[in-house]
Amino acid sequence: MHTRRTPGRSPRRSLVAVTLLSVAALLVPACSPSRDTTSPAGSAARAELAALPKATPSALTSYYGQKLDWRSCGVPGFQCATMKAPLDYADPAKGDVRLAVARKKATGPGKRLGSLLVNPGGPGGSAVGYLQGYAGIGYPAEVRARYDMVAVDPRGVARSEPVFCLDGRAMDAYTQTDVTPDDQRETGKLVDAYQKFAESCGARSARLLRHVSTVEAARDMDVLRGVLGDRRLTYVGASYGTLLGATYAGLFPERVGRLVLDGAMDPSLSARRLSLDQTAGFETAFRSFAKDCARSAGCPLGKEEGEVGRNLKAFFRRLDARPVPTGDPSGRPLGEALATTGVIAAMYDESSWEQLRDALTSAIEENDGSGLLALSDSYYERDGDGRYANLMAANAAVNCLDLPSAFSGPEDVRRALPSFEKASPVFGEGLAWASLNCTYWPVAATGEPRRIEAKGAAPIVVVGTTRDPATPYRWAQALSGQLASARLLTYVGDGHTAYGRGSSCIDSTIDTYLLTGTPPPSGKRCR
Repeated sequence: MHTRRTPGRSPRRSLVAVTLLSVAALLVPACSPSRDTTSPAGSAARAELAALPKATPSALTSYYGQKLDWRSCGVPGFQCATMKAPLDYADPAKGDVRLAVARKKATGPGKRLGSLLVNPGGPGGSAVGYLQGYAGIGYPAEVRARYDMVAVDPRGVARSEPVFCLDGRAMDAYTQTDVTPDDQRETGKLVDAYQKFAESCGARSARLLRHVSTVEAARDMDVLRGVLGDRRLTYVGASYGTLLGATYAGLFPERVGRLVLDGAMDPSLSARRLSLDQTAGFETAFRSFAKDCARSAGCPLGKEEGEVGRNLKAFFRRLDARPVPTGDPSGRPLGEALATTGVIAAMYDESSWEQLRDALTSAIEENDGSGLLALSDSYYERDGDGRYANLMAANAAVNCLDLPSAFSGPEDVRRALPSFEKASPVFGEGLAWASLNCTYWPVAATGEPRRIEAKGAAPIVVVGTTRDPATPYRWAQALSGQLASARLLTYVGDGHTAYGRGSSCIDSTIDTYLLTGTPPPSGKRCR
């Protein structure tokens, strides 16, 4: 799944499937047939993530004892370093993986409280980029004064030995693949696209592909904690970053300091249930957009809230038959897949709704798809020269390793279509097919759904937004019900995640917790 944070706002995707081709991969961690297809209460979901032994194994002492060589990294005020971690924690002799770390030292005044590690989600989002582009300069001054702001790109992501799959031109073709197949021929083309993507990842990233799980990334975070000299981990994770933080708490409960998990994921759910819940979450967000659009002058989808969704779906069908031009130098037209991704991208943040209305107006009334293409490109992290960040590759690699696949094959998807279309008449079909991607992954999943209780951990703040599209509010409720020391903080509103989005109630509550260690009372609600 795709869950990420937009720099300057909040973590942006838990990304649902990665595109729609991608969108499903992004959205939910997924990958190989899953028996628990509709309920979070399957046998795997009742398993609990077990804590690791408190003592550091002797084979890992050199990693915990390493010294980082901090240097300037071209961004004023920030330092960068490279940290080593074992490629395989079960057999450190197999070699190392090199991880990119960045920090901005506490500015003062006030006593330094240690390091504050941040992660924007994804999986696949660059934590270093997020730190340098937002957290290290945009977090409250009081927090930055007392903490060294720190980030590490997880293994396989961005600067940390990134996973590679398709190049730019091939990714362009992949992102335009039809994910609402009308017949066997189109279904075959979709399956072929997933297979080629997976084969490319396997060929170009064979060494790393079996070792980019969330559990391994959480263990890397503990190595960094030790290297930084912090007795306990202080952490703010958004979207997928909440799964990373909760996994850390489950593995190392006695080393939990002040943890904020914003836009929470539920680790006990199967890949299919995650995808289905997220599909419903996007429908909830879309209904809020539809209501807002219908009230606005010149909504291109109609003047009544009820017709907005029907008209958007009809627009997608027209694009499926006849894409519209975009003026893109690479010659990409706006088809159904890219248009759907553009609309989904705008669901993460209500401040994007006006941009989406304008883009839809241009496409529907002026036959100009450039606005929706721009939204789609931002979602995929494609630059103007046709280059993609490794977000999509890393997203699939982590998701497909963390959980068995949502579906076993196309017929399995077809059987599930009614439940997905019920969850979202607009997006359900595409998101169901997008969840097929891990079925063809070249390495088997190593993870499974697990409850995380983290017994013995210090208080952990779990934050949920009631109309969050990518990490539905029920996930925050579920995670806070699992974690033994959780305090649920609720933002009643729209958008993905809550911290730093303009609610003084949310921001002051989290700031107080980070600065004093005092958590909110469980059940506190903010607007």
